[in-house]
Amino acid sequence: QVQLVESGGGLVQSGGSLRLSCSASGSIFSIWAMGWYRQAPGKQRELVATITRSGGTNYEDSVKGRFSISRDNAKDTVYLQMNSLKPEDTAVYSCHADVVAGPAPAEYWGQGTQVTVSS
Repeated sequence: QVQLVESGGGLVQSGGSLRLSCSASGSIFSIWAMGWYRQAPGKQRELVATITRSGGTNYEDSVKGRFSISRDNAKDTVYLQMNSLKPEDTAVYSCHADVVAGPAPAEYWGQGTQVTVSS
C-alpha cells in the first residue's frame, strides 16, 4: 500500500512564504511524475505545478515566478516552495504521484494540507 503524506501548510500573511513537503511510503519501485494541486472553496481543483523524475517542471501561470517545485528521488519526496503568497493562493493543497508499485503505474493522492493567506 502506497501513502502520500503532506506537511507544511498553515496560516501566513500576504507576501509571506511557506514550504510544503509530500513524502511517499510503501512498497514503491519508482515514482514518475509528482505534482501539487489545490482546491479553493467553491472552485474546482487546479494544477499548481508538476515535476518529472528527471526534474522537468511545469507551473500554472498564476504561480510562475513565485512557486518552485522540487523533488528528492532518494527520499521519494516532493516539495513546493511558495513565496510572495497572495490571499488568492488560499486553498487545500494536495500532492499527487504516479507510482510504480506493481505491474502497472497508478495514481496516488495525499490527504491535503490547508494553506491560508491573510490580507
